[in-house]
Amino acid sequence: MTFRLRAARADDLEPLYEMAKLTGGGFTNLPPDRAALGAKLGRASDAFANEGEELADEQFVLVLENAETGAIRGTCQLMTNVGQHWPFYSYRLNTLTQYSNELDRTVRAELLSLVTDLEGSSEVGGLFLHPNERAGGLGLLLARSRYLFIAMHRARFADRTIAELRGIIDERGGSPFWDGVAGRFFGMSFQDADYFNAINGNQFIADLMPKHPVYVAMLDDDARSVIGVPHPTGRAAMRMLENEGFHYENYVDIFDGGPTMIARTDDIVSVKSADQRKISSVDNAEGERAIIATGRLSTFRACYGARTVNEDGTISIDSQAADVLDVKVGDSVWSVTR
Repeated sequence: MTFRLRAARADDLEPLYEMAKLTGGGFTNLPPDRAALGAKLGRASDAFANEGEELADEQFVLVLENAETGAIRGTCQLMTNVGQHWPFYSYRLNTLTQYSNELDRTVRAELLSLVTDLEGSSEVGGLFLHPNERAGGLGLLLARSRYLFIAMHRARFADRTIAELRGIIDERGGSPFWDGVAGRFFGMSFQDADYFNAINGNQFIADLMPKHPVYVAMLDDDARSVIGVPHPTGRAAMRMLENEGFHYENYVDIFDGGPTMIARTDDIVSVKSADQRKISSVDNAEGERAIIATGRLSTFRACYGARTVNEDGTISIDSQAADVLDVKVGDSVWSVTR
């Protein structure tokens, strides 16, 4: 069974909606709301239609498609310049050190400060793979194809890229972090706040959230214990991000306390190592395993394949990948080893 990643279209709305209902909450970029998902697809359509090379506030949506049946089994998103339409809030975890001469004692207190430091970054997010397809490296295909897309459209992305990982959600679908911090001020459950944010944006945080730093020591144990901790289902994603050169730099999500990972875009491994070559043959099935991509914007598509880089600088790929990508000898493809 062969899968390819491609640009999302308007008629992908229903399968995206069905997948959104499987996320289990706390997944802001994939809300189970047809109107919100339709708006995302509309925005993505505008981004794919823009042939310019400028950095703008855009959102691209990609979908994972079964090449044999056409079924949509996963999705991911790329945001090019966050914080332009409304502020992009994070909590920054830092330390305040104070000293008392009388007591001869130094006290260090951890603080959570509401900041917009990450405004202007690009963001990779919204990655979701259907539970029935979580094998065979499809999550890796979804994740790393995003970086090929960035490399192929580099001018459309910022110099810094972030990825927000979902935080800890309890068995009730609530968030210990939300309950211990913001929930005390908003009178809303985590589910209600998260859904509202997914549909309407987080300006209500700016309107109602206290601007003073929060002393971590004043939070209950449940809230403290989950700061910067990814949801169990996101641990593999965190490792993949670390392998790509992302780092946790003490920024956490304002809703669930999940970690925000940060990298210089040009230092992301799959961006830095991606290259473009002309196909010289499509009968190579013995080459190294790679992710191969072609097209531009709305014609972007990527899949797994076998490749051999030849001495003359061309590339040989296997015939199945050539069929899935609809490429032939003489066409150019981008690739990165798996």
